[in-house]
Amino acid sequence: MSDDATKLIKEIGQKARKAARQLAWLDSATKNATLHAMADALIAGKNILQVENEKDLEAGEKNGLTDAMLDRLRLTDKVISGMAEGIRQVASLPDPIGEIGGMRRLENDLQVGKMRVPLGVIGIIYESRPNVTADAAALCVKSGNAVILRGGSEAFHSNRAIAAALAQGMEKGGAPTDAVQVVGTTDRAAVGALLKADAYVDIIIPRGGKGLIQRVMEDSTIPVIKHLDGICHTYIDAHADTNKAVELAFNGKMQRTGVCNATETLLVHRQAAQAVLPALAEKLNKAECVIKGCPETIRHVGEVAPVIPVSDEDWDTEYLAAILSVRVVEDMEMAMDHIDAHSSRHTEVIVTEHHATAMRFLREVDSSAVMVNASSRFNDGFQFGLGAEMGISTDKLHVRGPVGLEGLTCEKWIVLGDGQLRS
Repeated sequence: MSDDATKLIKEIGQKARKAARQLAWLDSATKNATLHAMADALIAGKNILQVENEKDLEAGEKNGLTDAMLDRLRLTDKVISGMAEGIRQVASLPDPIGEIGGMRRLENDLQVGKMRVPLGVIGIIYESRPNVTADAAALCVKSGNAVILRGGSEAFHSNRAIAAALAQGMEKGGAPTDAVQVVGTTDRAAVGALLKADAYVDIIIPRGGKGLIQRVMEDSTIPVIKHLDGICHTYIDAHADTNKAVELAFNGKMQRTGVCNATETLLVHRQAAQAVLPALAEKLNKAECVIKGCPETIRHVGEVAPVIPVSDEDWDTEYLAAILSVRVVEDMEMAMDHIDAHSSRHTEVIVTEHHATAMRFLREVDSSAVMVNASSRFNDGFQFGLGAEMGISTDKLHVRGPVGLEGLTCEKWIVLGDGQLRS
């Protein structure tokens, strides 16, 4: 780890610590005004953002980034509008900071309860997702946390441009601009320094590939909120509505393929296979989705579409592409066994019209989100009404699923007295 990187992170951390104290004291009206000013600044700076983004895209193509990574990197008009809308939605949400609950009066008249407070300073390490810069900034401003952002070198120009626009909004709104800082270097040593900066940073949230997450888990001296990957399943039950099943499976896989909540494996009850698989395969084939299937899947699909024999490795692969693994199962028990063996605990879906079967699936399957008759693509903070998200945690501590405002807070005990002394 270079001395320059350690010095840089220390300076950023000290500024963030000071800004976090200022943010913690801001009232809701000021925070909301700041968020709207940040959203306005993004829209006003759209042309600059796209010029800077084009530099990253050109470099990415030269460096051989995959289509999925380029898709995550691209700042289209829709993506920029989505970032601004996400910030405004965060502004419209109730402010959790300062909430007091569970107050009770003891025999000595002391009042004891809990207050919701910010975590402090949050470090985000992410790859080729420049929209994370805006999402993280909005959530941290509203939840009273300062944030240090270390994006991937492939999004360096985009992240700096977004941060500059957000800083304009924060200054206009009256929030400390040091509350949102981008690490302005592509030096990899800065990541190592950030992971050891436990004197200044309270939580690390990595967002990116499995290699990045594993490195953070191994090297960080700071608590981590994470998910390793998104191996999500959709299970079509014997009691599924066929048309609904075909549409949900197709949407879960193809609505957007380069994301962690896309369905990677489809499990189909044997009794539903003949009704569902040919129709679904035809639709997937037209959309140029590669189908990998078990022998029974190949037999059911027949001549409708090409199916590549699936391998054991496929069941544990997050494709992030238009590829779907398909397995025909004997019953729901077999489906849940498969999920238990291969899931990354991210998102699982059951398609069924049978209430008791749905309820059993909800209770027994262990993932951050379990859904009935809904696309796996809905496991997303924006879709859940959280405004935006820091990521989707597959941890069970301290938060699980989309990490929104409340996930960036904790509670502390408060005691209100009138001069009581302990005897």
